[in-house]
Amino acid sequence: MAVNTRSAKPPDEIFKALRDPVRWRIVAQMAAVDELAYVTLADTLPVVKPTISHHMKILYEAGLINVRKSGRNLYYSLRRDVLHKLIDELWELAATPRPAVSKQKGRAAVGQRRTRVDGTTRQPTRKARATHENAEEVIVLTW
Repeated sequence: MAVNTRSAKPPDEIFKALRDPVRWRIVAQMAAVDELAYVTLADTLPVVKPTISHHMKILYEAGLINVRKSGRNLYYSLRRDVLHKLIDELWELAATPRPAVSKQKGRAAVGQRRTRVDGTTRQPTRKARATHENAEEVIVLTW
């Protein structure tokens, strides 16, 4: 059982590999599991098997996936280290600090509701500003 690993390409090559909607779906499926079988992709994607092979080759050449062959079966795993490095390089370009991350879900906290003294919540109005001492700063990134 040999695992084939390719070195990661520059960020522009990685973004080229990720810009296709089918490849993006493949990466999303791979992110949900540790290893993904080729037959699973064939069952879940709306394209024929040769097209899947083409997309997997592009992802492999970009350094985004590892390939493991076991008998006749192919298994793919996402190289999360490459994605983390890409995200870190993007953050270096940003002039603002990284967003606050919630401890429960590990995601940026968006749309937080403020709790009143009486325990009820209300939606913040446009004119209201977060001037409370215990208010958290939330940064929303858009592309």
